[in-house]
Amino acid sequence: SSKINMEVQSADGVAILEDCIGFSLTKTISKVEEKLKKRVLPDCQDDDIIPRVGNEMGTEAQIRFLKAKLRVTQEDLANVVFECRKKDDENENLETRLKDTEEENTRLQRKISLQQSQTEKYKMLSQEANKKIEGLQQEVTALEKVLQ
Repeated sequence: SSKINMEVQSADGVAILEDCIGFSLTKTISKVEEKLKKRVLPDCQDDDIIPRVGNEMGTEAQIRFLKAKLRVTQEDLANVVFECRKKDDENENLETRLKDTEEENTRLQRKISLQQSQTEKYKMLSQEANKKIEGLQQEVTALEKVLQ
C-alpha cells in the first residue's frame, strides 16, 4: 500500500505542506516574491495564475492575490492528503479483513477436508456393517430352514 508522507508546518498562520523529497512551498513563495519585487515576472506568463486584470494590479495586490490563491491551493492539497490518508486507513482495514477472511477460509477448507475424510471412513464402516448384516441375515435364514 502506498503511503502519503507529508508534514504540515505553519508559517505566518498559513499551513504549508512539504513532502519528504525536499520541495518547500516557503522557498518557492520567497523566490516568486523576490522576482516580483525585482519586477521580473515568472517564466510562464500564460498559465492563468493571475487573471488578465492581474496585469493591471500592483505588486502588493498581486502578492496578496497569489497568497490567497496559495491558501486555497494548500487547503485543497490538505483535503486531498486527508482523503489519501483516509483511503490508506480504509485500505489497511480492508487488507486486515481480507487476511482474516483468507485465514478463516483456510481453516474452513481444512475442516471440510477432515469432514470429507471422516464421511468416507463412515461410508466404508457402513458398507462393512451392511455386508455383515447380509451375512447374518443369510445365516438366520439358513438356521430358520434348519429349524423347520
